[in-house]
Amino acid sequence: MERLDDLQAFLAVVEKGSQAAASRHLRRSLQSVNRSLLALESAVGVELVKRSTRKSEPTAAGRAFYERIQPAFAEILQARNEAAGARDEISGLLRVGAPVLFASSYVGPAVCDFLRLYPRVEVELKASDEQVDLFDEGLDLTVRIGESANENLIARRVNSMRVVTFGAESYFARHGRPKRPQDLAEHNCIVRADQGIFDEWPFCIEGDFRSVRVRGCLCTNSAAVTRTAASEGIGLARLPFWQIADLIERKTVEIVLAEFEAERMPIQLLWQPTRVPLQRTRRFADLLAARLKAELF
Repeated sequence: MERLDDLQAFLAVVEKGSQAAASRHLRRSLQSVNRSLLALESAVGVELVKRSTRKSEPTAAGRAFYERIQPAFAEILQARNEAAGARDEISGLLRVGAPVLFASSYVGPAVCDFLRLYPRVEVELKASDEQVDLFDEGLDLTVRIGESANENLIARRVNSMRVVTFGAESYFARHGRPKRPQDLAEHNCIVRADQGIFDEWPFCIEGDFRSVRVRGCLCTNSAAVTRTAASEGIGLARLPFWQIADLIERKTVEIVLAEFEAERMPIQLLWQPTRVPLQRTRRFADLLAARLKAELF
């Protein structure tokens, strides 16, 4: 019977693209990973991975084998973790990632509740507006707003959020209000830093979802900076409603183009396919999901 360590090494090599990357991810030596691959191929009786000095790719048989065993391996790990959790109190280090403002508003309070429930757990919360790599950062779980760019990750959708276009009265006094998405071409918009001076904002126009190209004098990867700049009249911006609800209530900013809003943006919890969540990870995911379902709008 194939060892779990050999199966885990094979899955990691396929998912990470090389034996070296798999060894770093599994915290095993390169020689150990290679021995596991050889042992597994010997037991199966067919070559599973084509190796080169820089990358490793599954053969046709290897890809088919991966598709069959990945869900089964995950089930085995989950069963083992549940058995261990039945005898041990929830404890250990939990590494969580989340966007900066979302971390302070929602994930942080959930972490505090979790630590009160499970005092033997330690939590490391990494707040970043970049789409961090769970493998490279060593995270157990991350909160992703929007669709995940990595299809290999396991995703649990827990809620969705309204995303709005808005601006300050001081901006509207100088430039007027856009009446339809196409009017944004004549306005100064605060755009995402990774898009340069241009960005594309999605809208629902005549029943179809379309992207409208916008541009502006300020680009930033910080939602906090976007919120501040828009409230000070620098330009129009697009953010999740919860991030500006207080500004709306104080009438610091006003929503425009509400009738053209696109679909709500999903909120997902992501984890690695070869790392079935431990009891502490699963318990925290359940607690956070319950809070987000109750609190977000």
